[in-house]
Amino acid sequence: MARATSALLQVHASVFLFGLAGLFGKFLALPATVIVLGRTGFAALALGLALALEQRSARLGTGKDGVGMVLLGALLAFHWVSFFLSIQLATVAVGLLTFSSFPVFVTVLEPLLFKTTWRWRDGAIAALVVLGVALVIPEYRLGSATTLGAVWGLLSGLSFALLQLLNKGYRQRYSAVAIAFYQNLFACLSLLVVTPVPSLSLTPEEVGLLLVLGVLCTALAHTLFIESLAVLRTQTASVISSLETVYGIALAALLLGERPNLRTLVGGAVVLGTTLWASWPDQSSSESG
Repeated sequence: MARATSALLQVHASVFLFGLAGLFGKFLALPATVIVLGRTGFAALALGLALALEQRSARLGTGKDGVGMVLLGALLAFHWVSFFLSIQLATVAVGLLTFSSFPVFVTVLEPLLFKTTWRWRDGAIAALVVLGVALVIPEYRLGSATTLGAVWGLLSGLSFALLQLLNKGYRQRYSAVAIAFYQNLFACLSLLVVTPVPSLSLTPEEVGLLLVLGVLCTALAHTLFIESLAVLRTQTASVISSLETVYGIALAALLLGERPNLRTLVGGAVVLGTTLWASWPDQSSSESG
């Protein structure tokens, strides 16, 4: 009982930290690429230290796996850059709610990538999320910051869905912490190529915020979430993880004064409800197969 309670506290703490991470797009008046460069750099350092202290083997087995980690690291960089761009252009609520559509992208893409059976449920889920996202966007003006923010949020959700699907094979061969270490490392290195580091002039406060984002909201949050899976069912953890959006919107209202309007809240309820449905096992398919 004590272990289950501890695991529940771990997963809620990790989801709270994931929700808090979105606010750094507003806390930091920096380009999204610089925010993600700092986030992934500090996260890679923290995860590498954790692997060293625990004396875990994180060596990649083949050159092919190394190339895969490089490409997935670049995809992770794109995911987080698009996520922070969404929040900077629109609001924390719009960014989080459009990103939270990623389980639906998983539902739609999995049959295409892995030749699994397409079900009517998949089409219904996709249609409901389209409706929810349409309500989340408070205005439709071509080129408006809010509309562009929503588009970047959807791209963030799409790229995260691809990460989840493409990571499946690696999870069978490497620990989750090792995968997170390599992908944060290569995300950081890929951003170094496009970010003019010598011209950066960060204040101590900005460095401190990037440190919190990388260590607490990324490395620690990821570790807590993985640790909770040793006790909790994956299904339980995935349902709780949908609270990331709730925590993030509540924190944005409290700390930034960003209060979503009724239409955005209704659209968010549709997106979150559909996400929970997408995350829930399809009993009919499991019974038949």
